[in-house]
Amino acid sequence: MTEAVVTFRGVTVRMPDGHDAVRDLTLQVRRGETLVLLGRSGSGKTTTLKLINVLLRPTAGDVFVEGRATSAWEPYRLRRRIGYVIQETGLFPHFTVAQNVALVPTLERWERGRVGARVRELLALVGLDAEQFLGRYPHELSGGQRQRVGIARALAADPPMLLMDEPFGALDPLTRAELQREFAGLEGRLGKTIVFVTHDVREAMLLATRIALFAAGQVVWSGTPGEFRRADHPEARSFAAVLDA
Repeated sequence: MTEAVVTFRGVTVRMPDGHDAVRDLTLQVRRGETLVLLGRSGSGKTTTLKLINVLLRPTAGDVFVEGRATSAWEPYRLRRRIGYVIQETGLFPHFTVAQNVALVPTLERWERGRVGARVRELLALVGLDAEQFLGRYPHELSGGQRQRVGIARALAADPPMLLMDEPFGALDPLTRAELQREFAGLEGRLGKTIVFVTHDVREAMLLATRIALFAAGQVVWSGTPGEFRRADHPEARSFAAVLDA
């Protein structure tokens, strides 16, 4: 079996109002896979994702990244090893595209020429012409262009893992479908371990090598997209029915 990069062991996250966003979660993320966390709103997907890069900490249980408990990592060092893409990209509005993409390599004290070459390489990878976009600011970009820059920034320091929290959810349907197809084509070339949150079953089927289905803060089913269509669990059947609608 492929080595686990992330391991959740009996993890619970209790929120201030007393409810458990995640409850007794046991799950592994395997090296090189694209694990899609699929589920309805409020099922615990984003909470699980944020435990990996220590944006949240467990109330009980342990999370391990690369064999080391997250409590033993310096948070900033762990986060620099993990690319993070969210729905609204989180770009710095007062930074140009070039400055946004270059942020982590600059913090890691890469040589200037290497940083510039990496920025151009990544803009090409996500389908943006460097000469046209390097000097632009986020407000001068469309939603799809901002999302492409967000992906480029997450990849800039070549992190081994990529976390993506509904990155295409705020886009119009045509742009979303275009970026989904392009990202599906990129996955194999990137060679990354990817954890991808979505409530869109079609997106999950397109992008996942494995799906973890969440309900009420727990993983109720996991398997390949092919296995998902044949799954007996009621929640899996509810999502699978959408595919045939």
